Amino acid sequence: MMNRVVLVGRLTKDPDLRYTPNGVAVASFTLAVNRGFTNQQGEREADFINCVVWRKPAENVANFLKKGSLAGVDGRLQTRNYEGQDGKRVYVTEVQAESVQFLEPKNANPGGGRSNDSNYGAPREQDFSYGGNNNNQNQNQRQSDNRNQGYTRVDQDPFANDGQIDISDDDLPF
Repeated sequence: MMNRVVLVGRLTKDPDLRYTPNGVAVASFTLAVNRGFTNQQGEREADFINCVVWRKPAENVANFLKKGSLAGVDGRLQTRNYEGQDGKRVYVTEVQAESVQFLEPKNANPGGGRSNDSNYGAPREQDFSYGGNNNNQNQNQRQSDNRNQGYTRVDQDPFANDGQIDISDDDLPF
């Protein structure tokens, strides 16, 4: 049998950290995960998925993630049930997270929610600056650009010039 869930999304609110009577930490949070398609009005919809993480990872989630944080969750789907206040059986399905990855720098999204960047959640160069001289950074960038002449950057279209690329038979895997 297989039960594996991998999600990437943003927290809809701050995680809720609690402790069991035995002192075991448990954090619960909801991830908003965009669907891979748009609806009939052209809008992108999201699924809101409840997640639970235990022990030290739960404390880390509560300490370092907040509303709007981008996170990756790896775990398994679990359904539990309990008797509600009205006496009826209530079923809850949630992801039991085995690991939670923090997918953006701590200071990338101050105040929660989306940033004004079109690439929200993507790390920016200034997020990783640890001081120093901007001239050195610019000089390093120019040196890097000079070394990479003749190569296509990952974010550039290799077919942009004439729609063809030159590949020799030695480059083919077959």
